[in-house]
This record gives sequence, C-alpha cells and structure tokens, in this order.
Amino acid sequence: MRQTLLVKHAVSGRMLIDSGKQDVGFSLNQDGDGWRIDIEVSWSETIEEILKLKEELNVFVFYEYDDKPTLKTWYYVGNAPVEYGIELGLLTIQAQSRIEYYPHEYSV
Repeated sequence: MRQTLLVKHAVSGRMLIDSGKQDVGFSLNQDGDGWRIDIEVSWSETIEEILKLKEELNVFVFYEYDDKPTLKTWYYVGNAPVEYGIELGLLTIQAQSRIEYYPHEYSV
C-alpha cells in the first residue's frame, strides 16, 4: 500500500503540500474526537502560508493498493489548531472531522 498526503487551500484548491512530489514524512493518529496529522517539513514560505490559511485547509490522504481501488480520506480542519514547531521541523494539523470514500463510486 502507498500513502499520499495532500494539504490544499480549500477556497482556491491550490496545492500546498504533496507527499508524492515532496520529501515529507507524515503520521496520522486519532486524537480525542478528531485527528492529528504531523508532517515533517522544513520551514518555508509555504509553511508560513499554511499558517495564514489555517482555517481554510483541506487535508487528503490517498491509500493506493495493488489489488483494490484507491481509498481517499478527506480531513476537514475548520478552526482546529494548526501549528509549526521549528525546533522539530514539524507541522501539526488537527482535523475536526473526516470522510472516507472511493472515488470510482462517484464517477459520472
């Protein structure tokens, strides 16, 4: 199984982080009623932009399998905390809710 993490600006759809194209590690864990996404990434203008847009973020994780369809999970951030720890190089995004879906079930 291959996992890809995307962080996008919800309003414009602009891609901010794509683990398939950038060298970033990430972990995802349930945290109380929500989810915590920790992304290992160096400080940059993009991180600064993410912190400015923190209430307008969508996070997606794609789970790609060899023997079954891709599962996508959409994490809605809303007004949950988004923080950057410069000493660890860690962007932490809290998500309030999530939706799992198979894209092929919604094709027209």
